[in-house]
Amino acid sequence: MAFEFHRNASEYFRHQYEHARQFIVPFIQEIKPVKDLQVLEIGCGEGGVLKAFLAEGCICTGVDLSVEKIKAGSEWLQNELNSGQLKFISEDIYKVDTAKLFTNKFDIIILKDTIEHIFNQPKIIEHLKLFLKPGGIIYYGFPAWCMPFGGHQQICHHPLLSKLPWIHLLPRPLYKIFLKIWGEPEACIKELLEIQETGISTWRFEKVHQKIGYEILERRLYFINPIYTWKFGLKPRVLPSILSWIPGLRDFFTTAAWYIVKPIN
Repeated sequence: MAFEFHRNASEYFRHQYEHARQFIVPFIQEIKPVKDLQVLEIGCGEGGVLKAFLAEGCICTGVDLSVEKIKAGSEWLQNELNSGQLKFISEDIYKVDTAKLFTNKFDIIILKDTIEHIFNQPKIIEHLKLFLKPGGIIYYGFPAWCMPFGGHQQICHHPLLSKLPWIHLLPRPLYKIFLKIWGEPEACIKELLEIQETGISTWRFEKVHQKIGYEILERRLYFINPIYTWKFGLKPRVLPSILSWIPGLRDFFTTAAWYIVKPIN
């Protein structure tokens, strides 16, 4: 079945906060000082990542489709909501009434473990330009598609299946049959097949952004994802440079791909 931290929302929230505080915020600060900025996170979940930016004095907005996650985050970040430092929106980002709900544009947009879940990725990448201030940047963090668990099979209910690497690389019809044989619920199968359809490689990520008109300011590929510090007690490791510059091959070893991009004006 899924690991305990996938089921324990408060523990997952803590992981996300510490991960952002110790790694994501410093990574972004290499490009842009993170202090008193306007920050938008798409796919914010309960707001664990945003909490690290709130601690830096940022004014934050979190958007997520899950009403349940927004509700939990609203309880844990009640003070920030009451003070007006934080706003949660449970809505499809394409349907957000920007004139009504976004009173300002943003200095930083965050998509952490989100882009690989979005259909028609070029559309959302183009759409994000609407929300950025001049000089604004976007941070992405996502698992490279071909890495051992790039299909998020760790969410499987069967204890063995959740630990099998690379099964998401099976052809779609075979993958679906394989999941059914192992007794996965239909809802889980649907989610896994959606991730298989939307999963993104580092090569395609870079090409799409360049085609749409973005400059890649920073890239960091991790062999051991920093979040594994809390999940598995492992120390983060950056992918060796000899591998990081080989498209295709690098994705098999990249457990987390981090990028900072900005539109080309």
